Amino acid sequence: MQPLIWDRRPGELRAPAMVCAFKGWNDAGDAASSAVSFLAGTLGARRFASLDAEEFFDFQANRPCIRLGDHDQREIAWPTVEIFEAPAPRAPRDLVLVQGHEPSMRWRTFSAGLVDLAEALGVQLVVTLGALLGDVPHTRPVAMTGHASDPALMDRLGISASSYEGPTGIVGVLHAACASAGLPSASLWAAVPHYVAAATNPKAALALLRRVEGVIGVSVDVSELESAASDYERQVALAVQSDPEIQAFVERLEQASDSDGEADGAEVPSGEAIAREFQRFLRQRGP
Repeated sequence: MQPLIWDRRPGELRAPAMVCAFKGWNDAGDAASSAVSFLAGTLGARRFASLDAEEFFDFQANRPCIRLGDHDQREIAWPTVEIFEAPAPRAPRDLVLVQGHEPSMRWRTFSAGLVDLAEALGVQLVVTLGALLGDVPHTRPVAMTGHASDPALMDRLGISASSYEGPTGIVGVLHAACASAGLPSASLWAAVPHYVAAATNPKAALALLRRVEGVIGVSVDVSELESAASDYERQVALAVQSDPEIQAFVERLEQASDSDGEADGAEVPSGEAIAREFQRFLRQRGP
């Protein structure tokens, strides 16, 4: 993978699994990227490589940022994708974690390069994570869908197979590239309530992480994430209670969720109106 910039060569990895998440279209409520970031932090992951931003990013879509470094030196931080090794000595395998912004261009080259890297590192399983906006209530367990490269792996996921047809992101392209190369792979997606899309969703991140643990056989202490998920639910509940119109809409979603049906759209506020209300509420409450 020519655009790969090596910081160092990773240590020997035991039967590694690669877990990938990308900020952007694939990452509603920052759920997927938060799950991988939490995994990296808990396992003490160390970066060993990154991608040359010049090869894959449109800097008008993902602009670099000016930051002040040592002695107030101005530095430019470029959008990129970073690759980490995460040893898990108490588990049967180690991890390779891939996270960063969704690339803007050359997706087939990007995906082929990650597949080549996975094969070179002896990766035995690739798991991609995503999150999407849906008509789901925040009060119910996170709805999960996904697909896998073979039926046995699909059974291990223990979730409903996705029947989605439509536009995809880099997560879908990477999963297809793994399947074409014969590299076992799974794609996990969490549904995020569209009426609170502006807020980071630790509840969905926790749900993704739990599924990842079951698939790759690596467990981490998620008590901090569980606490954040509980706080999130309390904050959203307060926002819902502040507006009878939104509360009625959430109740419709709850009824549809409990009956596995679809919410009745009659006299329901638009997603844009609901999002505006939540943003107003969250601004009033502060961080």
